[in-house]
Amino acid sequence: MSYLNRIYSGLKPYTPGEQMSDQNYIKLNTNENPYEASEKARKYAQAELSKTRLYQDPENSRLAEAIAKYHHVNQNQVIITNGSDEVLYFIFAGFFTGEKPLLFPNITYGFYRVYAGFCGVNYREVPLKADFTIDLDDYTKGNANIIIANPNAPTGLKMEPSDIERILKADQNSLVVVDEAYVDFGGTSCIRLVEKYDNLIVVQTFSKARQLAGARVGFAISHEKNISDLKKIKYSINPYNVNRISEAMAIGAMEDQEHFEKTISKVIETREAFTSAIREKGFLVLDSSTNFVFAKHPGIKGKALYTKLREKGFLVRHFDTGLLTDFIRISIGKMEDMMLLADAFDNILREAGQ
Repeated sequence: MSYLNRIYSGLKPYTPGEQMSDQNYIKLNTNENPYEASEKARKYAQAELSKTRLYQDPENSRLAEAIAKYHHVNQNQVIITNGSDEVLYFIFAGFFTGEKPLLFPNITYGFYRVYAGFCGVNYREVPLKADFTIDLDDYTKGNANIIIANPNAPTGLKMEPSDIERILKADQNSLVVVDEAYVDFGGTSCIRLVEKYDNLIVVQTFSKARQLAGARVGFAISHEKNISDLKKIKYSINPYNVNRISEAMAIGAMEDQEHFEKTISKVIETREAFTSAIREKGFLVLDSSTNFVFAKHPGIKGKALYTKLREKGFLVRHFDTGLLTDFIRISIGKMEDMMLLADAFDNILREAGQ
């Protein structure tokens, strides 16, 4: 007998990337940063260990202040959450559950579809164009809330803030959420538009560019009324949502700008070198503005390539659905790992007669 509420019986949960332990893999499947968190972040975390018997500040005020200062907004325009996934859940549950439909691309972060189903959101997935870009005309017809990952995942393609502004202007009575999980690797943030548009929420994370995937810290920036409403939801669900050690690490990561810029540059340099190397082997690689690349080869199916790579000790991500099935998504690791992967491609293609 199942005790699950029947309204969730058809729920299709999000599928995280594999976390394998059966052998030592070069792990390039979950878009983690290949570099350690900054020394300052680790030092700040160590200082908090003796205080874990105490609850943390539920407002995470020190971190909110650091983020506000960095992005030139007021502190009351910032909410701190347990990864960006949590603030996305708050938004779906609290802002998207009315009669107005929600639009998002048919190829994007898979959690949007899951949250929409879980929260009972009236949503529509909008097909991307043949080149995997967004058609702005699909999002400027009005009377619909919108969420867009920019840069997008898993394609890695970006939109310019001017494109987002066109969407914002089209219907200022509907909410536009821009999920900027990967923006630091080549995109341009829309945070500067928050002062002009009350209907904009920008979501970011510390998981990717600041090496804190395991610490689970995210945030959103918006008009103070939107943030106040999001905090109502937070305090109704999980007031102490970000632990004091994670907050301390995030503060250290914000303060260590040198480490941030240095590691970002390394990831971008490696991404461009790897992209060039595998394009020479016949791969189609979309122009990425993220810490991953989305690629396919005409001579071998995506699932077969994923399987062969796993046999050779490389974990990448394969989405066995529709338009994505011929592609694999490859997180950018350290240069030596990516060059080993490029060599593995040579062997696999040779074995396949390519």
